[in-house]
Amino acid sequence: MSRPADDSDGTVARPLRFRVPHTLALLFLIMIVAWAATWVLPQGRFETVRNERGRAVVVPGTYHPVEERVRLWPWELFTVVPRAMADAQGIIFFLLIVGGTISVLRATGALDAGMQRLLRAMGGRPGWFVAGATALFAAVSATLGCSTEYIPLTGLMVALCAGMRLDALTACGVLVGGYCIGYGAALTNPYTVIVAQEVSGLRPTSGLGYRLAWFVPFVVTGVHHIWAHARKNLLPGAETPAGPVQLPVEGSEVPELTWRRGLILLLAAVVLVTMVWGIAVRGWYLVELSALWLGLAVVGGWMGGLGMNGTAQRFAQGAGDLAAVALMVGFARSIAFLLEEGQVLHTIVYGLSRPLEGLSPGVAAVGMLVVQTVINCFIPSGSGQAYATMPIMAPVADVLGLERQVAVLAYQYGDGFSNILIPTNIVLMAILGMAGVSYEQWVRFTAPLLIKLSVVAAVSLMVAVWIGYR
Repeated sequence: MSRPADDSDGTVARPLRFRVPHTLALLFLIMIVAWAATWVLPQGRFETVRNERGRAVVVPGTYHPVEERVRLWPWELFTVVPRAMADAQGIIFFLLIVGGTISVLRATGALDAGMQRLLRAMGGRPGWFVAGATALFAAVSATLGCSTEYIPLTGLMVALCAGMRLDALTACGVLVGGYCIGYGAALTNPYTVIVAQEVSGLRPTSGLGYRLAWFVPFVVTGVHHIWAHARKNLLPGAETPAGPVQLPVEGSEVPELTWRRGLILLLAAVVLVTMVWGIAVRGWYLVELSALWLGLAVVGGWMGGLGMNGTAQRFAQGAGDLAAVALMVGFARSIAFLLEEGQVLHTIVYGLSRPLEGLSPGVAAVGMLVVQTVINCFIPSGSGQAYATMPIMAPVADVLGLERQVAVLAYQYGDGFSNILIPTNIVLMAILGMAGVSYEQWVRFTAPLLIKLSVVAAVSLMVAVWIGYR
């Protein structure tokens, strides 16, 4: 508990306030804990075998102590980072290329124009607007992994909702709720699902059919909650005004959906379909996927009239925006490196699996969901959390007799849905600030929604265990 302190000049200092560390700082602290664990915990290993993709998986019931203890010295905390980044280079470069491509598509105005055209088309029907806009944001996040791209849309959403007598809380619910539902029920999100599956030794985008089947129930749950609030809190005034709704910020421009921008959106859709086809039929992996996204950036920039230099500048800017994420992946991979080289990773897996061994597989899967939800409060980066937790949770699934696909499902549910509430989510806090909604109001509104989504997620995990989801 903090208290004021007298300075030497007689002034009273401001009370100290706890601040959540930057994610990189937090990951480094976890690295220190992981290094210390290699000196404290018993060192041991499971026997391993190779799965159909050539990845090592642990054999349940084979844990045993190692004969000679390994010592990691303090300088390993610094040498491990570049080695870990080299090991994760495939994912790191893929993330940078995706970030650059999304930036190019944003610069052409295609993404904003497409979303705003759909939002305005639904503007005269409040119920349809809430349902359609929530589904739209969820679908874009579930496939392309968009999140920060929604921040500039806050003013438009508040204005459209005000025109339909819907309050700012509803506008934020549609925007943030849709984005978080999309991340939780992710389909081909390159920042979460593909990363987690790669770390777990699974084929990228595998199991898409099951995730697609549950995407609709998650969206319906969100729409029902948001619309229930909207109906009870209609603003006083006339019905939806005639004519287009104006943005509240003077001088802001809304890009029009021209035929050129429409072709760019069509090209992006074709690339997504081709990506799924290439992985399923041709066995494509990160190299081919990165090339596909890079091609989308080049062709999209040319079609959007950005020119060679404009496309390059926006691509470099978008990749630069994800530089911190790339570093988080490297630091998170360093945690697993330290635990692996210190011979305590399997010890932790063994310790986590013991309390769950007496539970049914379905309940154990739900336990994984709870663990991932708690971890997301401290590591809000989806990619960073995947690299920090999946090296542990995937072997835990092996020990418990669960498919690793179920462990990935628990990760994406825990990572995505809780983003709707945690204050370390910078996208959430930025949108609330722009819309003038207090965090206290938001917690009262979304806490029940998070519970509902978690219940649906738990049912989904138990069904996945029951049908042997792979």
